[in-house]
Amino acid sequence: MKTWLALPLLLVLAGTGTAFAQDVRYNFDKQASFASYKTYRWANIKGSSKMSDLMDRQIKAAIDVELSKKGLTEVEEGQPVDLVIGYQAGVDQEKQYTSFDTGWGYGPGWGGGWYGGGGGGMTTGTTSTIYVGQLALDMYSTAPKTLVFRTVASKTIDTEAKPEKQQKNLTKAVTKMLKNYPPAEKK
Repeated sequence: MKTWLALPLLLVLAGTGTAFAQDVRYNFDKQASFASYKTYRWANIKGSSKMSDLMDRQIKAAIDVELSKKGLTEVEEGQPVDLVIGYQAGVDQEKQYTSFDTGWGYGPGWGGGWYGGGGGGMTTGTTSTIYVGQLALDMYSTAPKTLVFRTVASKTIDTEAKPEKQQKNLTKAVTKMLKNYPPAEKK
């Protein structure tokens, strides 16, 4: 069962686990003319969890930097715009089970016969809660008002990471999320 929490978004991608890399996926409308998109405006996605003002600014600033590298310019409300973009963020809790075998058991070739004797040792286990953060970015074309690009980053998070590490991971995630924007055109 998934439980979405309204934790600070900086925690969403702030993990420092060595075994868990950011998982980034994307999809796009193959009929969209990405070369024609030059401007964008931010919009709130209906029904999405609200982030604090600080987190909202940090997320948008990271995305703004990457979009400007892609040749897109943010415009004010009321000006003509090619894309309307928004993001959603959440944190999911998962249970992790780890087991440990504390002894040696008998196996083939051990003790008293070809297949050995009885088993030995003891297995113990522990459970822990891990947090997986997710950030999704949607881009909608204003004509014909359709979703044209969606990218999602997921990562196991460290809830005790320092702000500098959190910002570094947010920037890294956004860079990966927009790596394939605009999508390569088929020839």
